[in-house]
Amino acid sequence: MEDNINMKIGISQCLLGEPVRYDGGHKLDRYLRDVLGRFVQWVPVCPEVECGLPTPRESMHLVGDPAAPRLVTTRTGIDHTGRMRAWSEKRLAELAGEGLCGFVFKTRSPSSGMRDIKIYDETGKNVRHRGAGLFAGAFMDRFALIPVEDEGRLHDMGLRENFIERAFVFARWLHYEATDGSQKGLIDFHSDHKLLIMAHSPKDLETLGNLVARGKAIPPETLKREYITTLMAALRLKATPRKNTNVLDHCMGYFKKQLSTGEKKELREVIDDYHSQLVPLIVPVTLIRHYTRLHSEPYLMRQKYLYPHPKELMLRNHV
Repeated sequence: MEDNINMKIGISQCLLGEPVRYDGGHKLDRYLRDVLGRFVQWVPVCPEVECGLPTPRESMHLVGDPAAPRLVTTRTGIDHTGRMRAWSEKRLAELAGEGLCGFVFKTRSPSSGMRDIKIYDETGKNVRHRGAGLFAGAFMDRFALIPVEDEGRLHDMGLRENFIERAFVFARWLHYEATDGSQKGLIDFHSDHKLLIMAHSPKDLETLGNLVARGKAIPPETLKREYITTLMAALRLKATPRKNTNVLDHCMGYFKKQLSTGEKKELREVIDDYHSQLVPLIVPVTLIRHYTRLHSEPYLMRQKYLYPHPKELMLRNHV
């Protein structure tokens, strides 16, 4: 069933409508603020304002060595790299205690962009390389397991569903670590997520299953670290119609004796229609949820695959 857990996600502050951009404006994303915001507690961050720069302010860009670019104003050439790096180190230490389960960065920002940010040569005229903004790069280096995305890519419905699904999984993991942390708790966590993992990577599902089975022979902290590292890497892989169909077929197998011939035929047709991309994923999932409740199928009732995130987000209506 659906979760009732505390969700904290970091976000570039301008995406919530705050006028903190260099030009004194904002980049409000109404989906993030008004829809997803109903289910998460946003932790807003504006690196440039928080490190002491005014609003409005001169625009900046990255220049120099792609491995260690400098943050420089575009017109006057003032170097704010030291200021930004010192602030970032302090802010990251604060965020480590927030229990974040995700972060949404601002596209194309030299401080908060997570990818494809232009890095110019010393003249500031020629693009030499592309990489992450200073703060975003430092965040991803320190919190490699936390799901991250930028708001531009979240307009892609598949990427949006994947990011939010990963954030909810990571929130459940943080809840498990905070309230349990035992080997039995890990077995339960894995059991709850088996079909969800299968939809992304059957190979990693096998790896994780073997890891959990050997749990008593592995130091607890090592076991948990290897598990969550493998899990989050697996969930970054795309859940394709082919892989989802495999999971749906697996679910159907639990109703061999309960369903009538007509019900089996209907479910088969709905799954095939999804595989052919004639209907979205929510259609077969809803029918399987119905049969799961009707027949009180215990294994499926615990599967997060059927309830990965709040239905109000309507994420599976579009994938």
